[in-house]
Amino acid sequence: MLKVELLAITPSAERLIEEAGRTCYLSFDKTGEDSDKRFIRMIIKNGHHSVLEHASATFRIIGGSRSFTHQIVRHRMASFSQQSQRYVDERDFSVVTPDSISANPAALEIFNGVMERCREAYKKLKEMDVRKEDARFVLPNAVTSEIVVTANFREWRLIIGTRTEKNAQWEIRKICGLILAELAKRAPTVFEDMK
Repeated sequence: MLKVELLAITPSAERLIEEAGRTCYLSFDKTGEDSDKRFIRMIIKNGHHSVLEHASATFRIIGGSRSFTHQIVRHRMASFSQQSQRYVDERDFSVVTPDSISANPAALEIFNGVMERCREAYKKLKEMDVRKEDARFVLPNAVTSEIVVTANFREWRLIIGTRTEKNAQWEIRKICGLILAELAKRAPTVFEDMK
């Protein structure tokens, strides 16, 4: 089951962004009620996105596939801690089944058969005292994983913008949509143009 959980976020993130950004202009005298919102809108409009790097958020994503994690880790300005198939026993692994396969009975039969053969192969290798780090070579990309991702707000905007486009793969699009929904609640001005 897919779950996206916010673990941490910069407190008073939008105020911090304004404080840091006003240093660039030495415009502290313009700080007041809702000035952070006006300031953030202005810096985003002007492409001064580096100021957004002062705030960050950390998410735990549970139940995404290894295919998803292979995509998300390409965003190198983020930090990642992922469930290790080298150390975690995967005998009873769960999988993500794409809707295009679930909706097609013949495709689903093939898919489930392959997943079961992979599961059995992994178990047999473990029974033969093959180490997890080597037995994992038979595991499919459909295996679910857990990953923690930390990124600053500038990078989250890049990740979300790239990975929610209509041509993005459905699973990462869905997960990034959930991340955006959470960030939009916590830092609405920073992410309002991405809804």
